[in-house]
Amino acid sequence: MAHAKNHDYHILPPSIHPFIGALSGFVMLFGAVQWMANGIPWIFFLGLAGVLYVMYAWWSDIVHEGQTGDHTKVVQIGLRYGVILFIMSEVMFFVAWFWSFFKNAIFPMSDNYPAVDGPWPPVGIEVFDPWHLPLINTLILLLSGCAVTWAHHAIAHENNRRDLANGLLIAVLLGVLFTIFQAYEYTHAAFGFSGNVYGVNFFMATGFHGFHVIVGTLFLLVCFLRARVGHFTPESHVGFEAAAWYWHFVDVVWLFLFAAIYIWGS
Repeated sequence: MAHAKNHDYHILPPSIHPFIGALSGFVMLFGAVQWMANGIPWIFFLGLAGVLYVMYAWWSDIVHEGQTGDHTKVVQIGLRYGVILFIMSEVMFFVAWFWSFFKNAIFPMSDNYPAVDGPWPPVGIEVFDPWHLPLINTLILLLSGCAVTWAHHAIAHENNRRDLANGLLIAVLLGVLFTIFQAYEYTHAAFGFSGNVYGVNFFMATGFHGFHVIVGTLFLLVCFLRARVGHFTPESHVGFEAAAWYWHFVDVVWLFLFAAIYIWGS
């Protein structure tokens, strides 16, 4: 009885995951330098494999903790704070790319006369029509956000597991469709990544967003698979909440990208 738990906190057992994750991250960074400098790619992929293993193993432990009752109300508050701080860091990441785009758009410089303002977009750049495929992708993401909200309402307020799974499945399919359309758009771009500042800003901002869409789609897919096997209850579904918040963040970032880069920037 002296060791009986009489509090709402979760005392974690010792874990090797932080050490392996840090070591794998260092190996991946070192390997990236070796790949770019000396053309040796295998070190990078070795570190990447370690990072992916840690992500799977660590998150599996967290899922197990949630299913065994370790995620009390107090622990869930801490998990939510962690997700919020992570999303805030992602917001600042995209702020940097918006800053770069607006700086170059408002104060453009020509290649031949750097001290003189040039046109924006630069001469020779044929931008995308925002009211064709970009608008379709905007509607796709908005509808996927609606599906996620429907799924969250189903589990949080109605304990309706069928609608939870259906909403998540719709969101996942729409996320895949968005990625396919964006890949199609990239293959038909009239400008490249290198050679002009517009292409760099466009592909870095929209490309990183596309990567976040892929991550968010996988996040929702995992939640869908967990819902199919009976995970999540109205009292404990913080894992799904994290996925929903992340997906809504991806939606909002795209709205800013669509308004700033596709409409205003054209």
